Amino acid sequence: MHGALLPWVPSPASGVERRLLYRAGGEKARATSLVRYAAGSAFPVHSHPGGEEFFVLEGTFQDERGDYPAGTYVRNPPGSQHAPRADQGCVIFVRLQQFDPQDTQECVVEPVHGDNILTTQMLFCSPTEQVSLERWEAGASLPSANPYGMEVLVLAGSIVEDLDLLEPMSWLRLPKGMPLQAKAGSAGARCWIKRSLAG
Repeated sequence: MHGALLPWVPSPASGVERRLLYRAGGEKARATSLVRYAAGSAFPVHSHPGGEEFFVLEGTFQDERGDYPAGTYVRNPPGSQHAPRADQGCVIFVRLQQFDPQDTQECVVEPVHGDNILTTQMLFCSPTEQVSLERWEAGASLPSANPYGMEVLVLAGSIVEDLDLLEPMSWLRLPKGMPLQAKAGSAGARCWIKRSLAG
């Protein structure tokens, strides 16, 4: 899904819009989306029966627990709740209702800046999944093994996967057993990658 080309769809909250990458269900759906909060917008307090994870792409996302600037990764486990807002506006990548029921770990990973940026930054790892940020030089081949399933969100640069050019905000999901056959584009690539570790 080429997220940057999708229309912004209004949500039930004024000033909050979504680009739907994947959705199964109604408003309380199993969903993967890009979500844009206009400055001063907020979403009413709500729970996450199946968990929520998000990565802040632009601006600063906020809730009653604090501020999450661009580059922050957050996991809110099943049963958690919050009242999100964005005083100055923000864009996040969010996955809803997709946690393993046994995954109760809350997690906040702050952004890494400047010279501390690594080729690979591990954001989360459990017996069932691994989430990381990865940087690739121009023309580099991305790891191809995919025994249990994988998702990739391009954050910067581009990758070419099976002759398809994926630029920033493009999202790819591969079922288990289908290898990732991709190379970084001419400017390299920075990607958010989730790997399932169990079938």
